[in-house]
Amino acid sequence: MNTITVSPSDLPLQCLYRWEKVRGQQIYLTQPTGNGVVLDITWAQAAQQVRCMASWLQSQGWPQGSRVAIIGKNSAHWILADLAIVMAGYVSVPIYPTFNADALSYILEHSDAKALFVGKMDDIRNIHSGAPTGLPLVALPLAPAMAALQWADLVKNNTPMGGEPVADGDQVSTIIYTSGTTGKPKGVVHTFNTMAWGVSSATQRVQMDVNERHISYLPLAHVAERMLIEQASLRYGGRIYFAESLDTFLQDLQRARPTIFFSVPRLWVKFQQGVHSKISAPKLKRLLGLPLIGRLVRKKILKGLGLDQCRIAAGGAAPMPADVLQWYRNLGLDLIEVYGMTENSGVSHSTLPGSSQTGSVGLPYNGVESRVNPETGEIQMRCPALMKGYYREEAQTADTFTADGWLRTGDKGEIDGQGYLRITGRLKDIFKTSKGKYVAPAPIEDLLVLHPDIEACAVTGANLAQPLALVMLSPDAIARSQSSEGRDPLNHSLQLHLKAVNAKLEPHEKLAYLAAVTTAWTPENGFVTPTLKVKRDKVEVMYAHRFSVWLAQGQPVVWADAP
Repeated sequence: MNTITVSPSDLPLQCLYRWEKVRGQQIYLTQPTGNGVVLDITWAQAAQQVRCMASWLQSQGWPQGSRVAIIGKNSAHWILADLAIVMAGYVSVPIYPTFNADALSYILEHSDAKALFVGKMDDIRNIHSGAPTGLPLVALPLAPAMAALQWADLVKNNTPMGGEPVADGDQVSTIIYTSGTTGKPKGVVHTFNTMAWGVSSATQRVQMDVNERHISYLPLAHVAERMLIEQASLRYGGRIYFAESLDTFLQDLQRARPTIFFSVPRLWVKFQQGVHSKISAPKLKRLLGLPLIGRLVRKKILKGLGLDQCRIAAGGAAPMPADVLQWYRNLGLDLIEVYGMTENSGVSHSTLPGSSQTGSVGLPYNGVESRVNPETGEIQMRCPALMKGYYREEAQTADTFTADGWLRTGDKGEIDGQGYLRITGRLKDIFKTSKGKYVAPAPIEDLLVLHPDIEACAVTGANLAQPLALVMLSPDAIARSQSSEGRDPLNHSLQLHLKAVNAKLEPHEKLAYLAAVTTAWTPENGFVTPTLKVKRDKVEVMYAHRFSVWLAQGQPVVWADAP
Protein backbone atom coordinates (compact mmCIF):
# COMPACT_ATOMS: atom_id res chain seq x y z
CA MET A 1 0.00 0.00 0.00
CA ASN A 2 1.33 3.46 -0.88
CA THR A 3 1.80 5.47 2.32
CA ILE A 4 4.12 8.06 0.77
CA THR A 5 3.06 11.50 -0.35
CA VAL A 6 5.15 14.09 -2.17
CA SER A 7 4.76 17.73 -1.20
CA PRO A 8 5.87 20.72 -3.31
CA SER A 9 8.70 21.32 -0.81
CA ASP A 10 10.20 17.97 -1.81
CA LEU A 11 10.77 19.02 -5.43
CA PRO A 12 14.33 19.91 -6.57
CA LEU A 13 13.93 23.64 -7.16
CA GLN A 14 12.12 24.19 -3.87
CA CYS A 15 14.90 22.28 -2.11
CA LEU A 16 17.53 24.47 -3.80
CA TYR A 17 15.75 27.61 -2.58
CA ARG A 18 15.55 26.22 0.95
CA TRP A 19 19.27 25.43 1.18
CA GLU A 20 20.11 28.73 -0.49
CA LYS A 21 18.49 30.42 2.50
CA VAL A 22 19.40 28.22 5.45
CA ARG A 23 22.73 26.71 4.32
CA GLY A 24 23.90 29.39 1.92
CA GLN A 25 27.49 29.46 3.20
CA GLN A 26 27.83 25.68 3.53
CA ILE A 27 29.71 23.82 0.81
CA TYR A 28 27.44 21.97 -1.62
CA LEU A 29 29.81 20.88 -4.42
CA THR A 30 33.54 20.09 -4.31
CA GLN A 31 35.15 19.87 -7.73
CA PRO A 32 38.82 19.01 -8.49
CA THR A 33 39.99 21.12 -11.41
CA GLY A 34 43.40 19.55 -12.03
CA ASN A 35 46.93 19.95 -10.70
CA GLY A 36 45.73 19.48 -7.14
CA VAL A 37 43.38 22.48 -7.25
CA VAL A 38 39.92 21.93 -5.75
CA LEU A 39 36.94 24.28 -6.20
CA ASP A 40 34.33 24.47 -3.44
CA ILE A 41 30.90 25.86 -4.36
CA THR A 42 28.50 26.87 -1.59
CA TRP A 43 24.73 26.55 -1.81
CA ALA A 44 24.43 30.31 -2.31
CA GLN A 45 27.04 30.35 -5.07
CA ALA A 46 25.39 27.39 -6.77
CA ALA A 47 21.97 29.04 -6.69
CA GLN A 48 23.42 32.28 -8.07
CA GLN A 49 24.98 30.51 -11.06
CA VAL A 50 21.82 28.50 -11.68
CA ARG A 51 19.71 31.67 -11.61
CA CYS A 52 22.00 33.44 -14.11
CA MET A 53 22.06 30.50 -16.50
CA ALA A 54 18.29 30.02 -16.21
CA SER A 55 17.89 33.68 -17.12
CA TRP A 56 19.95 33.21 -20.28
CA LEU A 57 18.10 30.02 -21.23
CA GLN A 58 14.72 31.65 -20.80
CA SER A 59 15.83 34.63 -22.89
CA GLN A 60 16.17 32.31 -25.90
CA GLY A 61 12.39 32.29 -26.20
CA TRP A 62 11.91 28.57 -26.64
CA PRO A 63 8.45 27.20 -25.74
CA GLN A 64 7.98 25.96 -22.19
CA GLY A 65 8.85 22.26 -21.97
CA SER A 66 11.50 22.43 -24.71
CA ARG A 67 14.33 19.94 -24.32
CA VAL A 68 17.91 20.98 -23.51
CA ALA A 69 20.63 18.32 -23.48
CA ILE A 70 23.73 17.83 -21.31
CA ILE A 71 26.71 15.69 -22.24
CA GLY A 72 29.87 15.25 -20.22
CA LYS A 73 31.53 13.44 -17.38
CA ASN A 74 30.35 14.17 -13.87
CA SER A 75 31.12 17.64 -12.61
CA ALA A 76 29.68 20.29 -10.34
CA HIS A 77 28.52 22.32 -13.33
CA TRP A 78 26.74 19.31 -14.84
CA ILE A 79 24.37 19.48 -11.88
CA LEU A 80 24.14 23.27 -12.04
CA ALA A 81 23.26 23.06 -15.75
CA ASP A 82 20.54 20.51 -14.99
CA LEU A 83 19.04 22.79 -12.35
CA ALA A 84 19.23 25.81 -14.64
CA ILE A 85 17.34 23.95 -17.36
CA VAL A 86 14.43 23.10 -15.09
CA MET A 87 14.43 26.55 -13.45
CA ALA A 88 14.00 28.06 -16.93
CA GLY A 89 10.98 25.82 -17.52
CA TYR A 90 12.65 23.32 -19.82
CA VAL A 91 13.29 19.57 -19.80
CA SER A 92 16.80 18.20 -19.32
CA VAL A 93 18.12 15.42 -21.55
CA PRO A 94 21.29 13.85 -20.09
CA ILE A 95 23.55 12.03 -22.56
CA TYR A 96 26.37 9.60 -21.78
CA PRO A 97 29.77 11.08 -22.73
CA THR A 98 30.78 7.69 -24.15
CA PHE A 99 27.98 7.62 -26.73
CA ASN A 100 29.28 7.69 -30.28
CA ALA A 101 28.33 10.31 -32.86
CA ASP A 102 25.44 8.24 -34.23
CA ALA A 103 23.84 7.76 -30.79
CA LEU A 104 24.40 11.43 -29.92
CA SER A 105 22.86 12.57 -33.19
CA TYR A 106 19.88 10.24 -32.72
CA ILE A 107 19.13 11.52 -29.21
CA LEU A 108 19.50 15.20 -30.09
CA GLU A 109 17.20 14.83 -33.08
CA HIS A 110 14.73 12.47 -31.40
CA SER A 111 14.37 14.79 -28.41
CA ASP A 112 14.40 17.92 -30.59
CA ALA A 113 16.97 19.45 -28.25
CA LYS A 114 17.24 23.24 -28.47
CA ALA A 115 20.79 23.43 -27.07
CA LEU A 116 23.58 21.22 -25.73
CA PHE A 117 25.68 21.79 -22.62
CA VAL A 118 29.12 20.18 -23.03
CA GLY A 119 31.14 19.25 -19.96
CA LYS A 120 34.27 17.22 -19.25
CA MET A 121 35.07 15.04 -22.27
CA ASP A 122 38.03 12.92 -23.31
CA ASP A 123 37.28 13.66 -26.94
CA ILE A 124 34.89 16.10 -28.60
CA ARG A 125 35.06 14.69 -32.13
CA ASN A 126 31.67 13.06 -31.57
CA ILE A 127 30.27 16.49 -30.68
CA HIS A 128 31.48 17.94 -33.96
CA SER A 129 30.12 15.07 -36.05
CA GLY A 130 27.00 14.22 -34.00
CA ALA A 131 25.53 17.60 -33.08
CA PRO A 132 23.25 19.14 -35.74
CA THR A 133 24.60 22.19 -37.52
CA GLY A 134 23.51 25.36 -35.80
CA LEU A 135 22.66 23.76 -32.46
CA PRO A 136 23.80 26.18 -29.70
CA LEU A 137 26.63 24.69 -27.63
CA VAL A 138 27.45 25.86 -24.10
CA ALA A 139 30.83 24.77 -22.71
CA LEU A 140 30.90 24.03 -18.97
CA PRO A 141 34.06 25.14 -17.10
CA LEU A 142 35.93 21.81 -17.46
CA ALA A 143 34.99 21.22 -21.10
CA PRO A 144 37.76 20.86 -23.72
CA ALA A 145 38.60 23.96 -25.73
CA MET A 146 35.94 24.32 -28.40
CA ALA A 147 33.91 26.85 -30.35
CA ALA A 148 31.00 27.36 -27.99
CA LEU A 149 29.35 29.79 -25.64
CA GLN A 150 31.16 29.75 -22.30
CA TRP A 151 29.36 29.06 -19.02
CA ALA A 152 31.40 31.69 -17.13
CA ASP A 153 30.59 34.40 -19.69
CA LEU A 154 26.86 33.65 -19.68
CA VAL A 155 26.74 33.65 -15.88
CA LYS A 156 28.66 36.94 -15.75
CA ASN A 157 26.57 38.69 -18.40
CA ASN A 158 23.05 37.67 -17.35
CA THR A 159 21.01 39.01 -14.47
CA PRO A 160 20.07 36.21 -12.05
CA MET A 161 16.47 35.08 -12.26
CA GLY A 162 14.62 36.47 -9.26
CA GLY A 163 12.08 34.97 -6.93
CA GLU A 164 11.38 31.28 -6.61
CA PRO A 165 10.04 30.00 -9.93
CA VAL A 166 8.57 26.55 -9.47
CA ALA A 167 7.21 23.80 -11.63
CA ASP A 168 4.13 21.69 -11.12
CA GLY A 169 5.03 18.23 -9.84
CA ASP A 170 3.31 16.54 -12.77
CA GLN A 171 5.40 18.43 -15.33
CA VAL A 172 8.03 16.49 -17.23
CA SER A 173 11.43 17.20 -15.66
CA THR A 174 13.79 14.98 -17.62
CA ILE A 175 14.03 12.46 -20.43
CA ILE A 176 16.66 9.84 -19.60
CA TYR A 177 17.80 7.88 -22.62
CA THR A 178 18.71 4.29 -21.79
CA SER A 179 22.25 3.14 -22.45
CA GLY A 180 21.07 0.88 -25.22
CA THR A 181 22.12 -2.69 -24.38
CA THR A 182 19.93 -3.64 -27.32
CA GLY A 183 18.72 -1.42 -30.14
CA LYS A 184 18.44 2.34 -30.13
CA PRO A 185 18.30 4.27 -26.84
CA LYS A 186 14.80 4.87 -25.52
CA GLY A 187 13.85 8.16 -23.88
CA VAL A 188 12.37 7.47 -20.44
CA VAL A 189 10.06 10.32 -19.43
CA HIS A 190 9.99 11.30 -15.76
CA THR A 191 8.17 14.08 -13.95
CA PHE A 192 9.27 15.98 -10.86
CA ASN A 193 6.83 13.88 -8.83
CA THR A 194 7.92 10.46 -10.06
CA MET A 195 11.54 11.05 -9.07
CA ALA A 196 10.64 12.87 -5.84
CA TRP A 197 8.42 9.97 -4.82
CA GLY A 198 11.30 7.60 -5.52
CA VAL A 199 13.65 9.59 -3.27
CA SER A 200 11.03 9.58 -0.50
CA SER A 201 10.50 5.84 -0.72
CA ALA A 202 14.18 4.89 -0.89
CA THR A 203 15.18 7.14 2.00
CA GLN A 204 12.62 5.60 4.30
CA ARG A 205 14.92 2.56 4.16
CA VAL A 206 18.27 4.39 3.93
CA GLN A 207 17.79 7.61 5.86
CA MET A 208 19.81 10.74 5.05
CA ASP A 209 20.45 14.20 6.48
CA VAL A 210 22.56 17.33 5.92
CA ASN A 211 25.72 15.56 7.14
CA GLU A 212 25.91 13.13 4.22
CA ARG A 213 28.96 13.13 1.97
CA HIS A 214 28.60 11.66 -1.51
CA ILE A 215 31.12 11.04 -4.26
CA SER A 216 29.87 11.36 -7.82
CA TYR A 217 31.68 9.24 -10.39
CA LEU A 218 29.19 6.91 -12.06
CA PRO A 219 27.54 8.61 -15.07
CA LEU A 220 25.07 11.34 -14.09
CA ALA A 221 23.18 10.37 -17.23
CA HIS A 222 22.26 7.15 -15.39
CA VAL A 223 19.19 7.05 -13.18
CA ALA A 224 21.04 5.68 -10.12
CA GLU A 225 23.49 8.59 -9.99
CA ARG A 226 20.75 11.11 -10.68
CA MET A 227 18.63 9.77 -7.81
CA LEU A 228 21.26 8.99 -5.17
CA ILE A 229 23.66 11.85 -5.82
CA GLU A 230 21.77 14.75 -7.38
CA GLN A 231 18.19 14.30 -6.19
CA ALA A 232 18.95 12.97 -2.69
CA SER A 233 21.56 15.65 -1.95
CA LEU A 234 19.08 18.32 -3.04
CA ARG A 235 16.44 16.84 -0.79
CA TYR A 236 18.59 16.45 2.32
CA GLY A 237 21.29 19.07 1.87
CA GLY A 238 24.29 16.75 1.63
CA ARG A 239 27.66 17.56 0.11
CA ILE A 240 28.83 16.15 -3.22
CA TYR A 241 32.46 15.48 -4.04
CA PHE A 242 33.46 14.75 -7.62
CA ALA A 243 36.12 12.35 -8.85
CA GLU A 244 38.79 13.84 -11.07
CA SER A 245 39.59 10.75 -13.16
CA LEU A 246 39.89 6.99 -12.97
CA ASP A 247 43.61 7.40 -12.28
CA THR A 248 42.92 9.51 -9.19
CA PHE A 249 39.73 7.76 -8.09
CA LEU A 250 41.16 6.16 -4.96
CA GLN A 251 42.58 9.52 -3.81
CA ASP A 252 39.24 11.18 -4.64
CA LEU A 253 37.43 8.54 -2.60
CA GLN A 254 39.81 9.01 0.32
CA ARG A 255 39.28 12.78 0.13
CA ALA A 256 35.49 12.49 0.08
CA ARG A 257 35.18 9.68 2.66
CA PRO A 258 31.53 9.23 1.67
CA THR A 259 28.93 8.31 4.25
CA ILE A 260 26.77 6.63 1.59
CA PHE A 261 28.38 5.01 -1.43
CA PHE A 262 26.95 3.25 -4.46
CA SER A 263 28.93 1.25 -7.00
CA VAL A 264 28.30 -1.30 -9.70
CA PRO A 265 29.35 -4.93 -9.10
CA ARG A 266 32.28 -4.78 -11.50
CA LEU A 267 33.87 -1.99 -9.44
CA TRP A 268 33.16 -3.72 -6.12
CA VAL A 269 35.01 -6.74 -7.55
CA LYS A 270 37.88 -4.51 -8.69
CA PHE A 271 38.22 -3.01 -5.20
CA GLN A 272 38.31 -6.52 -3.76
CA GLN A 273 40.93 -7.61 -6.27
CA GLY A 274 43.02 -4.57 -5.39
CA VAL A 275 43.03 -5.61 -1.74
CA HIS A 276 43.92 -9.19 -2.64
CA SER A 277 46.82 -7.96 -4.79
CA LYS A 278 48.39 -6.66 -1.57
CA ILE A 279 47.31 -9.40 0.81
CA SER A 280 46.25 -12.85 -0.34
CA ALA A 281 42.70 -14.02 0.31
CA PRO A 282 43.74 -16.92 2.61
CA LYS A 283 46.02 -14.66 4.67
CA LEU A 284 43.34 -11.96 4.93
CA LYS A 285 40.81 -14.52 6.10
CA ARG A 286 43.20 -15.74 8.81
CA LEU A 287 43.91 -12.19 10.00
CA LEU A 288 40.24 -11.25 10.12
CA GLY A 289 39.65 -14.28 12.33
CA LEU A 290 41.93 -12.85 15.05
CA PRO A 291 39.96 -10.60 17.45
CA LEU A 292 42.31 -7.65 17.98
CA ILE A 293 44.32 -7.89 14.77
CA GLY A 294 41.13 -8.44 12.77
CA ARG A 295 39.68 -5.12 13.93
CA LEU A 296 42.86 -3.28 13.01
CA VAL A 297 43.02 -4.92 9.58
CA ARG A 298 39.37 -4.10 8.85
CA LYS A 299 39.91 -0.48 9.82
CA LYS A 300 43.08 -0.18 7.73
CA ILE A 301 41.47 -1.70 4.61
CA LEU A 302 38.34 0.46 4.80
CA LYS A 303 40.40 3.58 5.42
CA GLY A 304 42.61 2.71 2.45
CA LEU A 305 39.49 2.43 0.30
CA GLY A 306 38.14 5.74 1.64
CA LEU A 307 35.13 3.93 3.08
CA ASP A 308 35.88 4.10 6.81
CA GLN A 309 33.07 6.67 7.31
CA CYS A 310 30.59 4.86 5.07
CA ARG A 311 27.33 4.05 6.88
CA ILE A 312 25.63 2.35 3.97
CA ALA A 313 27.20 0.95 0.81
CA ALA A 314 25.15 -0.39 -2.08
CA GLY A 315 25.66 -2.41 -5.22
CA GLY A 316 23.31 -2.46 -8.16
CA ALA A 317 22.76 -2.08 -11.93
CA ALA A 318 23.74 -5.77 -12.29
CA PRO A 319 23.68 -8.84 -10.01
CA MET A 320 26.05 -8.72 -7.03
CA PRO A 321 27.91 -12.01 -6.43
CA ALA A 322 26.95 -13.35 -3.00
CA ASP A 323 30.56 -14.04 -2.02
CA VAL A 324 31.52 -10.44 -2.80
CA LEU A 325 28.68 -9.11 -0.66
CA GLN A 326 29.76 -11.30 2.24
CA TRP A 327 33.44 -10.37 1.81
CA TYR A 328 32.67 -6.68 2.33
CA ARG A 329 30.35 -7.40 5.22
CA ASN A 330 33.17 -9.35 6.86
CA LEU A 331 35.21 -6.15 6.64
CA GLY A 332 32.50 -4.33 8.57
CA LEU A 333 30.98 -2.51 5.59
CA ASP A 334 27.19 -2.58 5.52
CA LEU A 335 26.83 -3.50 1.86
CA ILE A 336 23.29 -3.89 0.57
CA GLU A 337 22.04 -4.85 -2.87
CA VAL A 338 19.57 -2.60 -4.68
CA TYR A 339 17.40 -3.34 -7.68
CA GLY A 340 15.75 -0.86 -9.99
CA MET A 341 15.75 0.45 -13.53
CA THR A 342 15.44 3.72 -15.39
CA GLU A 343 11.74 3.12 -15.95
CA ASN A 344 10.98 3.10 -12.18
CA SER A 345 13.43 5.83 -11.12
CA GLY A 346 15.78 3.10 -9.91
CA VAL A 347 13.39 2.37 -7.03
CA SER A 348 12.08 -1.16 -6.61
CA HIS A 349 13.78 -3.47 -4.08
CA SER A 350 16.77 -3.65 -1.75
CA THR A 351 18.16 -5.81 0.97
CA LEU A 352 17.82 -4.29 4.43
CA PRO A 353 20.62 -2.29 6.05
CA GLY A 354 22.36 -4.49 8.61
CA SER A 355 21.20 -7.64 6.85
CA SER A 356 23.47 -10.63 6.29
CA GLN A 357 21.22 -11.97 3.57
CA THR A 358 22.58 -12.95 0.16
CA GLY A 359 20.95 -14.52 -2.87
CA SER A 360 18.14 -12.01 -3.28
CA VAL A 361 17.63 -8.30 -3.91
CA GLY A 362 15.52 -8.10 -0.78
CA LEU A 363 12.11 -6.61 -0.20
CA PRO A 364 10.13 -3.95 -2.07
CA TYR A 365 10.54 -0.37 -0.91
CA ASN A 366 7.58 1.14 0.90
CA GLY A 367 4.81 1.81 -1.60
CA VAL A 368 6.20 -0.61 -4.21
CA GLU A 369 4.19 -3.63 -5.33
CA SER A 370 5.81 -6.57 -7.10
CA ARG A 371 4.71 -9.85 -8.60
CA VAL A 372 6.02 -12.58 -10.88
CA ASN A 373 4.09 -13.65 -13.98
CA PRO A 374 3.39 -17.35 -13.34
CA GLU A 375 3.62 -18.22 -17.03
CA THR A 376 6.83 -16.43 -18.03
CA GLY A 377 8.54 -15.85 -14.68
CA GLU A 378 8.86 -12.14 -15.49
CA ILE A 379 9.14 -9.71 -12.58
CA GLN A 380 6.50 -6.99 -12.73
CA MET A 381 6.11 -4.01 -10.41
CA ARG A 382 4.25 -0.76 -9.94
CA CYS A 383 4.59 2.36 -7.83
CA PRO A 384 4.26 6.15 -8.23
CA ALA A 385 7.91 6.38 -9.37
CA LEU A 386 7.11 4.75 -12.73
CA MET A 387 7.92 6.63 -15.90
CA LYS A 388 5.18 8.27 -17.91
CA GLY A 389 6.35 6.38 -20.96
CA TYR A 390 9.01 6.33 -23.66
CA TYR A 391 9.26 9.66 -25.42
CA ARG A 392 7.55 9.59 -28.84
CA GLU A 393 7.34 5.76 -28.70
CA GLU A 394 3.71 4.86 -27.95
CA ALA A 395 3.97 1.25 -29.14
CA GLN A 396 7.05 0.52 -27.03
CA THR A 397 5.40 2.17 -24.05
CA ALA A 398 2.30 0.00 -24.44
CA ASP A 399 4.45 -3.14 -24.68
CA THR A 400 6.26 -2.25 -21.45
CA PHE A 401 3.10 -2.04 -19.31
CA THR A 402 0.46 -4.65 -18.62
CA ALA A 403 -3.19 -3.85 -19.13
CA ASP A 404 -3.56 -3.14 -15.39
CA GLY A 405 -0.57 -0.77 -15.23
CA TRP A 406 2.29 -2.99 -14.03
CA LEU A 407 5.77 -2.42 -15.44
CA ARG A 408 7.21 -5.39 -17.31
CA THR A 409 10.83 -5.37 -16.13
CA GLY A 410 12.15 -7.95 -18.58
CA ASP A 411 13.86 -9.66 -15.64
CA LYS A 412 13.07 -13.21 -14.61
CA GLY A 413 12.75 -14.00 -10.92
CA GLU A 414 11.14 -15.68 -7.95
CA ILE A 415 9.49 -14.34 -4.78
CA ASP A 416 9.75 -16.53 -1.69
CA GLY A 417 7.24 -16.89 1.13
CA GLN A 418 8.70 -13.94 3.02
CA GLY A 419 8.47 -11.63 0.02
CA TYR A 420 12.17 -11.66 -0.89
CA LEU A 421 12.86 -11.31 -4.61
CA ARG A 422 15.53 -13.37 -6.32
CA ILE A 423 16.51 -12.45 -9.87
CA THR A 424 17.39 -15.42 -12.05
CA GLY A 425 18.28 -13.59 -15.27
CA ARG A 426 17.00 -11.50 -18.14
CA LEU A 427 14.20 -13.05 -20.19
CA LYS A 428 15.94 -12.05 -23.41
CA ASP A 429 19.31 -13.40 -22.21
CA ILE A 430 18.09 -16.94 -21.57
CA PHE A 431 19.02 -19.17 -24.49
CA LYS A 432 18.43 -22.74 -25.64
CA THR A 433 21.23 -25.18 -26.45
CA SER A 434 21.10 -27.60 -29.37
CA LYS A 435 19.92 -30.22 -26.87
CA GLY A 436 16.77 -28.18 -26.25
CA LYS A 437 17.79 -27.14 -22.74
CA TYR A 438 17.43 -23.56 -21.48
CA VAL A 439 20.39 -21.81 -19.86
CA ALA A 440 20.20 -18.64 -17.73
CA PRO A 441 23.58 -16.88 -17.97
CA ALA A 442 23.41 -14.60 -14.91
CA PRO A 443 23.84 -17.19 -12.10
CA ILE A 444 26.78 -18.76 -13.93
CA GLU A 445 28.38 -15.37 -14.49
CA ASP A 446 28.05 -14.63 -10.77
CA LEU A 447 30.22 -17.68 -10.09
CA LEU A 448 32.78 -16.88 -12.78
CA VAL A 449 33.57 -13.34 -11.61
CA LEU A 450 34.65 -14.64 -8.20
CA HIS A 451 38.02 -15.50 -9.74
CA PRO A 452 40.41 -12.66 -8.84
CA ASP A 453 41.67 -12.32 -12.42
CA ILE A 454 38.23 -12.14 -14.10
CA GLU A 455 36.81 -8.64 -14.32
CA ALA A 456 33.76 -9.27 -16.54
CA CYS A 457 32.26 -12.17 -18.42
CA ALA A 458 29.50 -13.32 -20.74
CA VAL A 459 28.01 -16.81 -20.86
CA THR A 460 26.60 -17.68 -24.27
CA GLY A 461 25.94 -20.68 -26.50
CA ALA A 462 22.56 -20.58 -28.22
CA ASN A 463 22.18 -23.64 -30.45
CA LEU A 464 25.48 -25.13 -29.27
CA ALA A 465 25.70 -28.48 -27.48
CA GLN A 466 27.06 -26.81 -24.32
CA PRO A 467 27.37 -23.17 -23.25
CA LEU A 468 30.72 -21.39 -23.04
CA ALA A 469 32.01 -18.27 -21.34
CA LEU A 470 34.09 -15.36 -22.52
CA VAL A 471 35.98 -13.92 -19.56
CA MET A 472 37.61 -10.49 -19.72
CA LEU A 473 40.73 -10.49 -17.59
CA SER A 474 41.79 -7.76 -15.17
CA PRO A 475 44.55 -5.34 -16.23
CA ASP A 476 47.04 -7.12 -13.97
CA ALA A 477 46.15 -10.51 -15.44
CA ILE A 478 46.35 -9.11 -18.97
CA ALA A 479 49.86 -7.85 -18.23
CA ARG A 480 50.90 -11.25 -16.84
CA SER A 481 49.46 -13.07 -19.84
CA GLN A 482 51.90 -11.38 -22.21
CA SER A 483 54.67 -13.84 -21.29
CA SER A 484 54.62 -17.63 -21.06
CA GLU A 485 55.93 -17.38 -17.49
CA GLY A 486 52.83 -15.43 -16.54
CA ARG A 487 50.30 -17.06 -18.86
CA ASP A 488 50.97 -20.68 -17.85
CA PRO A 489 50.05 -20.31 -14.15
CA LEU A 490 47.13 -18.07 -15.13
CA ASN A 491 45.92 -20.70 -17.58
CA HIS A 492 46.15 -23.35 -14.85
CA SER A 493 44.27 -21.18 -12.36
CA LEU A 494 41.45 -20.54 -14.86
CA GLN A 495 41.21 -24.28 -15.56
CA LEU A 496 40.79 -25.01 -11.86
CA HIS A 497 38.17 -22.27 -11.61
CA LEU A 498 36.23 -23.68 -14.56
CA LYS A 499 36.26 -27.10 -12.92
CA ALA A 500 34.98 -25.65 -9.64
CA VAL A 501 32.22 -23.67 -11.37
CA ASN A 502 31.09 -26.62 -13.49
CA ALA A 503 30.87 -28.77 -10.35
CA LYS A 504 28.06 -26.47 -9.16
CA LEU A 505 26.06 -26.55 -12.41
CA GLU A 506 23.47 -28.86 -13.89
CA PRO A 507 24.77 -31.07 -16.73
CA HIS A 508 23.19 -28.94 -19.46
CA GLU A 509 24.70 -25.77 -17.92
CA LYS A 510 28.31 -26.97 -17.69
CA LEU A 511 30.66 -24.76 -19.69
CA ALA A 512 32.53 -26.34 -22.58
CA TYR A 513 35.44 -23.93 -22.10
CA LEU A 514 36.51 -20.47 -21.05
CA ALA A 515 37.71 -18.02 -23.70
CA ALA A 516 40.11 -15.60 -22.00
CA VAL A 517 39.85 -12.08 -23.42
CA THR A 518 42.86 -9.76 -23.06
CA THR A 519 41.31 -6.75 -24.79
CA ALA A 520 39.44 -4.60 -22.27
CA TRP A 521 35.70 -4.26 -22.78
CA THR A 522 34.93 -0.55 -22.43
CA PRO A 523 32.06 1.83 -23.20
CA GLU A 524 34.26 3.37 -25.89
CA ASN A 525 34.63 0.12 -27.86
CA GLY A 526 30.98 -0.75 -27.31
CA PHE A 527 31.34 -3.99 -25.34
CA VAL A 528 29.80 -2.54 -22.17
CA THR A 529 27.31 0.19 -21.34
CA PRO A 530 28.43 3.35 -19.52
CA THR A 531 27.49 1.57 -16.27
CA LEU A 532 29.70 -1.38 -17.28
CA LYS A 533 26.96 -3.89 -18.12
CA VAL A 534 28.21 -6.30 -20.75
CA LYS A 535 26.46 -5.91 -24.11
CA ARG A 536 25.86 -9.58 -24.78
CA ASP A 537 24.82 -9.07 -28.40
CA LYS A 538 28.04 -7.18 -29.16
CA VAL A 539 30.15 -9.93 -27.57
CA GLU A 540 28.36 -12.60 -29.57
CA VAL A 541 28.65 -10.71 -32.86
CA MET A 542 32.38 -10.20 -32.38
CA TYR A 543 33.29 -13.71 -31.24
CA ALA A 544 30.58 -16.16 -32.40
CA HIS A 545 32.38 -17.08 -35.63
CA ARG A 546 35.22 -18.51 -33.52
CA PHE A 547 33.19 -20.66 -31.12
CA SER A 548 33.55 -23.85 -33.16
CA VAL A 549 37.25 -23.22 -33.76
CA TRP A 550 37.86 -22.85 -30.03
CA LEU A 551 35.82 -25.97 -29.29
CA ALA A 552 37.92 -27.96 -31.78
CA GLN A 553 41.04 -27.06 -29.76
CA GLY A 554 39.76 -29.35 -27.04
CA GLN A 555 41.16 -27.17 -24.26
CA PRO A 556 39.33 -26.00 -21.12
CA VAL A 557 40.84 -22.53 -21.57
CA VAL A 558 41.46 -20.84 -24.92
CA TRP A 559 42.88 -17.39 -25.56
CA ALA A 560 40.42 -15.26 -27.49
CA ASP A 561 42.95 -12.68 -28.65
CA ALA A 562 45.61 -15.14 -29.77
CA PRO A 563 46.62 -14.65 -33.44
